[in-house]
Amino acid sequence: MPTPHYGQPRYRTIANELRRRIESGVIPSGSLLPAESTLTAEFRSSRGTIRQAIAVLRDENLVATEHGRGTYANPYRPEDRPGEVPKVETRERQVAADPELATLFAVDVGAALVEQQNITVMNGAVEAVVRIYRLPEAPQ
Repeated sequence: MPTPHYGQPRYRTIANELRRRIESGVIPSGSLLPAESTLTAEFRSSRGTIRQAIAVLRDENLVATEHGRGTYANPYRPEDRPGEVPKVETRERQVAADPELATLFAVDVGAALVEQQNITVMNGAVEAVVRIYRLPEAPQ
């Protein structure tokens, strides 16, 4: 969806739209943002402009980028709860694909997948658990 400029840099306009989607829940907390190629097509802009927009959101702690995995909407921002700082613990393990995951990844049931579990703890209580699945990296 193209966005009007109205005297504002294009990357700011795109960042504002992505921020609105994250804050409204259209892009749920902990989920992947669309790929850069998808965003460039949707906003009819260059890859560099999309990267600038994502950098703005990263600076605001609205998103986090993991090399080789993508950009995720952060489940919590410290400014949402003054005085509280969330702690995120990440665990990874290999799991067997159940029928639903096998269909999504186009693999056989029981095939190896990597499950990444991000546990957000706030003041000693678990606030969120986000599980992300991916195919294991191929040996080189």
